[in-house]
Amino acid sequence: MASGAQGAKGTLYRGREGMWSWVAQRVTGVLVFFFLFAHVLDTALVRVSPHTYNQVIGTYKNPVVNLLEVGLVGAVMFHAFNGLRIIAIDFWSKGPKYQRQLLWAVVGLWAVLMLGFLEPMMQHTFHEWFGW
Repeated sequence: MASGAQGAKGTLYRGREGMWSWVAQRVTGVLVFFFLFAHVLDTALVRVSPHTYNQVIGTYKNPVVNLLEVGLVGAVMFHAFNGLRIIAIDFWSKGPKYQRQLLWAVVGLWAVLMLGFLEPMMQHTFHEWFGW
C-alpha cells in the first residue's frame, strides 16, 4: 500500500513549489558567484592597467548589459529573500507548516520590489532604444 505522503501525486516535493524554490536558490547562487568572480577580475585590472580597466568598464555601458544588471538584481534579491525563508523554515517551529505560504510571500515581495527597481534601472536602456 502506498504511503499517505506519496499517494497519486508522487512525493510532496518533486515538481512542487519546494523543488522549484530549491532549484532557483541554486541557480541564483551560481549566477551571483560568477558575477562576483568576473567583478573581482575586472576590478583587479585597475591595478594592472587603468587604461584597460576603463575600456572594459566602457563596454559595460550598453543596453544589453543593463538588462543583465536587472537580471543580476533580481537574482540577488530572490536569493536573499529565499535564503531568509529557508532560515525561517529551519529555525521557526512552525516554519515547515508554512513553507508554501512563505515562498509565495517571497515571490510577491520580490515581484513588487523588482517592479519598483525596473524603471530607475532601465532609464539608460529606455533612452538608448526609445529616446525616452
